[in-house]
Amino acid sequence: MICNNCPHKCDIKNGFNGICKTRDIKDGKIISLNYGKVTSLALDPIEKKPLKHFMPGSYILSAGFWGCNLRCPWCQNDSISRGLARSVYISPEELVKKALFIKNNIGIAYTYNEPLISLDYVKETAELAQKHDLKNVLVTNGMVDQDAFSELIPFVDALNIDLKTINPQKYKSIGGDLEAILKTIEISSKRAHVETTTLIVPGFNDDEKEMKELAKTLSSIDKDIVLHVTRFFPAGEMKNSKPTSVQAVYAFAEIARKYLNYVYES
Repeated sequence: MICNNCPHKCDIKNGFNGICKTRDIKDGKIISLNYGKVTSLALDPIEKKPLKHFMPGSYILSAGFWGCNLRCPWCQNDSISRGLARSVYISPEELVKKALFIKNNIGIAYTYNEPLISLDYVKETAELAQKHDLKNVLVTNGMVDQDAFSELIPFVDALNIDLKTINPQKYKSIGGDLEAILKTIEISSKRAHVETTTLIVPGFNDDEKEMKELAKTLSSIDKDIVLHVTRFFPAGEMKNSKPTSVQAVYAFAEIARKYLNYVYES
């Protein structure tokens, strides 16, 4: 059976749980093994998502699950993305109840791992949260099937979408599809508040020409899309690598500012 949640279109059979390792078959249907399996729960400043232009100064309840449909060797949450962290089941109703209980909390952010591989759970929770006037925020790699995503986006208020590179072959090397991710950014920008993040990874995307092309591409969608240019720190399979230099982050941000109205270093 083919999983239609993301562009990988994995054939779920013979014990293969898909690239994200979160799918199985039960009673003739594909099910999510990580449905409601929360690994992380915290109240975060909205700026930590990062979102600069969406309700600044506010706090949001952040929930993470497990699994990911990309394989970035620098992943800073690799224990979660690879399904190695412990989890606790929290129903959509219970998660919304927790969000409502917290004073001065604006809503729920689906983050830490890749939330769109839990699209069924996120949609159910986001729809319920919206009925209670809570905001829904996605922090995502954008690697999702557009038909599936179209069912969720009406309930989403803001997104931060990773744009890891503008090179399609480099994206392919980590299991991504550049065209699909750009489509997610384009669709989201018409329906919600969108910010993007590019992590500058030494040896992967630390190229000035590439940053120029990335910023130009975002600008062609909307010059007001926020871009966060962020610094890599050793993590995941790259624990022995050197961090990105501070000077490089500022230099790449300056390149991006020639094409985009809002660029931030971090």
